[in-house]
Amino acid sequence: MKKTAKPQETAYDQVQKFYQFMNSNKLEVIEFSKDNTYIKLVRKHNNAIHQIPVFAPSASVQAGKPAPSAKPQPEQHGGETIKAPMSGIFYRAPSPSSPPYVREGDAIKEGQVICVIEAMKVFNEIKAEFNCVLEKVVHENGKPVEPNADLFLVKK
Repeated sequence: MKKTAKPQETAYDQVQKFYQFMNSNKLEVIEFSKDNTYIKLVRKHNNAIHQIPVFAPSASVQAGKPAPSAKPQPEQHGGETIKAPMSGIFYRAPSPSSPPYVREGDAIKEGQVICVIEAMKVFNEIKAEFNCVLEKVVHENGKPVEPNADLFLVKK
């Protein structure tokens, strides 16, 4: 009996198989790597997919020195501020490669998304509660934020 040669599977065929597997198993992300082939599929929903940055320990911790134990006092700003409604990680943009929701000098409308706060793997869109102009971004992108901490300095 003569064996028939199996036709070479194309990259499109591979992606199609992974896509079907991903859908049938309700997976959010699937990655595959073999030889020089690397495939990563990410399911997109109505809300944006966010990548969570990985932070290296600070230089003082890397050098073996203890980190300062005192919490820095929140910076006080004169004028109207938009505060964090919850604790979590503050992000100015929907993803690392996207532009920020708002920039200094922007006119912000009531209900406009101004940032996201990631809490327990959920990205919560934070919306402006009033019309204003953004004067200064107070909180650093990608850093933890506590409830009622100042995020933005604004002018009504």
